Amino acid sequence: MLPKQITDPDEILKLSENAIEARIKRLKDIVKIKIRTPKYLYVMKAAPEVAEEILKRVRCEIVEV
Repeated sequence: MLPKQITDPDEILKLSENAIEARIKRLKDIVKIKIRTPKYLYVMKAAPEVAEEILKRVRCEIVEV
């Protein structure tokens, strides 16, 4: 099963309430935020500035990859 890509930051924050963990992968010009729920993996790509704002409000464990 493929991960589901999300573009809305509010949806990522809502999913983080029930998530097991959030994995963060920092690349040169983009940050991937991967939210693991019991059923699915959700992925969001964001600019580093936007990603930092999202990560301040995530409600699950954050793991840097």
